[in-house]
Amino acid sequence: MILIGQYDSPFVRRVAIALRLYGLTFEHRPWSTFGDGDKIAPYNPLRRVPTLLLDAGEALIESTAILDYLDELVGPDKAMIAESGPERRHALKICALATGLGDKAVSLVYERVLRKDHQSKLWVERCETQIGGVLEVLEKQRAGIASPYWFGAAIGHADIAVACVLRFTSEAHPLFFNAARYPALSAHAAACEALPAFSEIVQPLIPPSA
Repeated sequence: MILIGQYDSPFVRRVAIALRLYGLTFEHRPWSTFGDGDKIAPYNPLRRVPTLLLDAGEALIESTAILDYLDELVGPDKAMIAESGPERRHALKICALATGLGDKAVSLVYERVLRKDHQSKLWVERCETQIGGVLEVLEKQRAGIASPYWFGAAIGHADIAVACVLRFTSEAHPLFFNAARYPALSAHAAACEALPAFSEIVQPLIPPSA
């Protein structure tokens, strides 16, 4: 398998970490959606990452769909999410909140870099409100959980998604994520980042150039 995308993307990183934790071998192509869009296009016409190329030639796109495939590949006993029921739905909701937060954080980077002289005040305020709202919800939920990870003693996709998005957000918008304001999320992120898979699969943020 070949994973396309740079590790400063929280979406690429969550897939790479899952691959590593699952013990699945993969090659990495650190292609940028801006600088290497023409390389990505034959595999993903959206020119977005992550894109995962399977050995048979099929290309999978979007982190949630890629992880669904990986879960199927390793089987329900090893999958880092419940197979069905309320726990699965709850985990998918946490993932959706985290990745939605990530989408807004990325949008603000693009707004700041690519539209720096013509930023939409309304759009910026909307994104900031959405980011703040999600952080408050995730903080409250994580603070109410005593287990090492969101759904028990073992790490899951929800834990990875939250940690990856928090790292990106703190690097891209340090004023948004204050450790004192979100102590439970800060502790969660620190615990995840201390794991070998996280420390091995990481890249400082490289914003796109105008």
